[in-house]
Amino acid sequence: MNRPTSRRTVLTAALAAAATAGTVSSAAANASPSSTTPPTAHPTGTSHVDNHSWHTYLDWHSGSGTGTRAVAGLRPGLVIRRADGRTDYPDPHTGRTTTWEYATWTSPDHRSSVPATEVIASWNAHTPEGTWIQIELQGRYADATRTPWYVMGRWASGDGDIRRTSVDDQADGRSSVWTDTLSVDDAASGVRLVSYRLRLTLHRTPGTRRTPVVWRIGAMASDVPDRFTVPAAAPGLVRELVVPRYSQNIHAGQYPEYDNGGEAWCSPTSSQMIIEYWGRRPTAEDLAWVEPDLPDPQVCHAARFTYDYQYEGCGNWPFNAAYAATYDGMSAAVTRLGSLTDLETLIRAGIPVITSQSFLKEELTGAGYGTSGHLMTVIGFTADGDVIANDPASPSDEAVRRVYRRREWENIWLRTKRYDANGKVRGGTGGVCYVYWPARPAPVQRRVLESFGLL
Repeated sequence: MNRPTSRRTVLTAALAAAATAGTVSSAAANASPSSTTPPTAHPTGTSHVDNHSWHTYLDWHSGSGTGTRAVAGLRPGLVIRRADGRTDYPDPHTGRTTTWEYATWTSPDHRSSVPATEVIASWNAHTPEGTWIQIELQGRYADATRTPWYVMGRWASGDGDIRRTSVDDQADGRSSVWTDTLSVDDAASGVRLVSYRLRLTLHRTPGTRRTPVVWRIGAMASDVPDRFTVPAAAPGLVRELVVPRYSQNIHAGQYPEYDNGGEAWCSPTSSQMIIEYWGRRPTAEDLAWVEPDLPDPQVCHAARFTYDYQYEGCGNWPFNAAYAATYDGMSAAVTRLGSLTDLETLIRAGIPVITSQSFLKEELTGAGYGTSGHLMTVIGFTADGDVIANDPASPSDEAVRRVYRRREWENIWLRTKRYDANGKVRGGTGGVCYVYWPARPAPVQRRVLESFGLL
């Protein structure tokens, strides 16, 4: 089948090569059914995005479980109560076939406020040794037919039991899964996903009482109009958050088994900055596997534990969010924002944001490189409204803090279409970002996260 190019920006590019060559070419939707969950209200600028999640004790009881149970407490979760069955899993990345016990939970059908062309799932979980989880998503079209159950990830926080992986070659003729994104094949056809449900399968070693704990599962559904340019948002904030600075480039050549080393580690490097902004970091025991004397060993750790063995990269969006949530008391999600005003709202509340964008060298003054896909961390805005970003594509930790022109940065982040160096039309991310926050946020942070549908 001839599939269209997804908006999903490919994050495998080696930025060292990009800096030399100047660019890296890209590799690389209405009726609403009834629902048990109401549509989400949106702040200004995000009417093309619907966020929804299940994370409370009542949420876990709202779904249909077979062998699972909800656990109450400060952070309610879902665990295995009893095994519902056994299955053999042939891990394509280790060559081993292992028998696992499992239990399942299926969410209610969520009617999106946005008939969607794309849906991206996110989850927050803990998987002790001898456990792992599978996340699936089934969409519903406007004609009331459904997609297959698409696997959105087979995930474990470690890599000793299974190798965390996305699953290729999933399609039904109207939609396809591209690594971490369920996408309508032809948005111009009018095909849209009007609702979805999620299914969790929790696995453990047979005969044990081990269990994963899932604290949060949800998805972002969106239908962002195709656009090469976006309207300018007037500056509305002057603030800079103090966020640790880490360079991916100082890790060039390190651990090439994880996406060819640090030159491709923009996503985990950005994730580690935000994790440490919130006061979390790996322990000395966690880092014991890293070669002694390497700088910022926690960046190597983040690369290893975000790595997607099918994608062969560290840029799987939900895998980065799930990694952030493995730290004590952290929550995380992948979403889209609609404007720099939305981004200012989060920064004002003290929440930095990791953004995904692609651009030619000449499109972002001062970057010094072009890229088909890159993550950086927005930490504030200047008095002129320009964007202050911790850009991991820098020669040193000290050089990570950058100031980028507001209008240039705004457009490359929010557009869905762009031209590559050869004049060919490529995709843009349309405002994709990662948002990480404490599971018990401050009141002002909670109000802001609720306004975006993230809580």
